[in-house]
Amino acid sequence: MIHVQGLTKFYGEHAAIRDLSFNIERGEVIGFLGLNGAGKSTTLKVLGCVLLPTSGQVSIDGFDVGTQPHEIRKRIGYLPDVPPLYDEMTVGGYLAFVAQLRGVPASQARSHVLDAEKKASLEAMDEQPISSLSHGYRQRVGVAQALVHKPKLLILDEPTGGLDPVQIVEMRNLIRELKGEHTVLVSSHILSEISQVCDRLLVIQGGEIVAQGTEDQLARSLGGEGAVEVDIRGPAQAALDVLQKVPGVASVTLQRMEGDLSSLRLDVPPQLRPELVKALVAANIDVLRIDKAHGRLENIFMKLTGGKA
Repeated sequence: MIHVQGLTKFYGEHAAIRDLSFNIERGEVIGFLGLNGAGKSTTLKVLGCVLLPTSGQVSIDGFDVGTQPHEIRKRIGYLPDVPPLYDEMTVGGYLAFVAQLRGVPASQARSHVLDAEKKASLEAMDEQPISSLSHGYRQRVGVAQALVHKPKLLILDEPTGGLDPVQIVEMRNLIRELKGEHTVLVSSHILSEISQVCDRLLVIQGGEIVAQGTEDQLARSLGGEGAVEVDIRGPAQAALDVLQKVPGVASVTLQRMEGDLSSLRLDVPPQLRPELVKALVAANIDVLRIDKAHGRLENIFMKLTGGKA
């Protein structure tokens, strides 16, 4: 779907991005990570045909961003970090206007608007002026305008910025629902959200791609298989003894204990979670929760961008 080779963009004598190369397959959800000023937004603007590259090759769905930008714009939906809204328009009127700009036939525009409003949970806001909407709803309208022409590629730059916890969950579920039907490239500083919705990660630092792959692949490349957290009910020492015997477990530590409830952390590949559960259940120890360790992606990110784990 997206092929990038040697992408470089200069602002005067400053290289905002330099020699980027990556591929994104159709239907993938890709997380694009980097510190402020690392080059994320510049890269997304080139992919969105907002900026021309200084050098390199970028093709989207077989079309070149330098010579065929109009063809690409028909196939992408772009949500910048500040949604491009017109406050004096109603939600439905604005989305109909965007659909017209995107080349949707007039006979199909209303159905496209209703479909985009449904996906973004905006049905009740169709006749509301955009100026009257809260920040969360304005963000939803920004997502809807990126969806209204049913694009093959969605580029979302900080889609959860400024949202409350409920709205963040709703945005996460929306991105999950779009998977497969659309190729999605998401830039966000909320690493826990990236971890939960994305198939692969691209990490950019100083204008260069410093790592790409799944979260597990990045963890292994940095010298670790990953970590898992387990909440159990039962004797903590018995759980420690059982888990230490599971093949592939490097270490087990007791994080906290309250009565007969304990939380354990294991240095183990997350794909071994079924084996951990089987071992605990066989020892008559109740498993209350098992998941990837919180903060694993944060540790990966900090290592790749020069911070401390």
